[in-house]
Amino acid sequence: MKEFVEYIVKNLVDNPDKVRINEIGGTHTLIIELGVEKADIGKIIGKKGKTINAIRTLLMSVASRNGIRVNLEILEEGAPSRSESEQPTS
Repeated sequence: MKEFVEYIVKNLVDNPDKVRINEIGGTHTLIIELGVEKADIGKIIGKKGKTINAIRTLLMSVASRNGIRVNLEILEEGAPSRSESEQPTS
């Protein structure tokens, strides 16, 4: 799934080297966190959210073939990912 999202997003943005994707797996649900350069967020979301909704629709279609649910989240710049916030601090 991660590679699928990465391929789509990198072909949409101006800074493909700044694309960050984190996959958090559960038993039947997969969360994919997407981070891009601040200037590219508008390209990912699109007018009235049409682009991100299309990406989510494609992702749900692929996931349903594999019998899992998937959730695509866009991370704000500077916000920690779920995996970073779940790690204990020492």
